[in-house]
Amino acid sequence: MPSICREPAATPRSDRAQPCALIIPAFLCAFSTAAPGMSYLPVASPPTAPVAVQPHRTIPGKADRVVVKKAERRLYLMQGEETLRIYAIALGFQPVGHKTREGDGRTPEGRYVLDRRNSRSRFYKALHISYPSSLDRWRAELRGESPGGMILIHGQPSKKASSMRTEHDWTLGCIAVSNREIDEIWSLTADGTPIEILP
Repeated sequence: MPSICREPAATPRSDRAQPCALIIPAFLCAFSTAAPGMSYLPVASPPTAPVAVQPHRTIPGKADRVVVKKAERRLYLMQGEETLRIYAIALGFQPVGHKTREGDGRTPEGRYVLDRRNSRSRFYKALHISYPSSLDRWRAELRGESPGGMILIHGQPSKKASSMRTEHDWTLGCIAVSNREIDEIWSLTADGTPIEILP
């Protein structure tokens, strides 16, 4: 009597090996020749696009940018193409040229931002300018120097008896106005306002 526990006949080895025999040549063929126009070398990533600078939001009644013309000794508060205010200014004691290092007495040139303000500085109110930029720092590092910093638009020294603007260029690189004028500039600008300082 046949046994019901008998295992089924084994599949011939040649039949079991047949799928592999078909797959392996196909696999090797796929890598034997590169497709036209393709390379197996790694492709360099494209340069990262620069981050777009968000435009400053215009606040009604306030300047949307500040322009300083060093040669004219003038500061302009602008809103669009309209000039809101013009102020006479004093600059650093070495006013010609862009600031490159700490202690050179120069007022920076370029595009920056009014990034914070201080009503308790050693001057009667002060607006901080975002100098040095990353480029300013990089250039100073190449020379092995400090780019300096703490560049402000400010009023007169707190201990000074007169609140009127000093006529000659006397600061360490800042932009100085009278106390009455810094009150106006303070009220007509917001943190984040762009400032362009021209030669």
